[in-house]
Amino acid sequence: MIKNTKTSRGILIKAEEETNPKYGYIPNERPIELHMKMGIINLDKPPGPTSHEVVSWIKRILKVRKAGHAGTLEP
Repeated sequence: MIKNTKTSRGILIKAEEETNPKYGYIPNERPIELHMKMGIINLDKPPGPTSHEVVSWIKRILKVRKAGHAGTLEP
């Protein structure tokens, strides 16, 4: 037998904290240079070009010296 009961649910906040701006940026205010330096690009590589070619294109398009891939980009 199942009883029909109403359950009150809410959000439990254990502590309210703020980030000290001297240790970083609010994500929406982070400079584009930092996104470029520390960023990750999710890429769905089409069949054809090699992983090395795609990394080379990314470096040329974004005008960066360093770029790489983790693992294979093969489909």
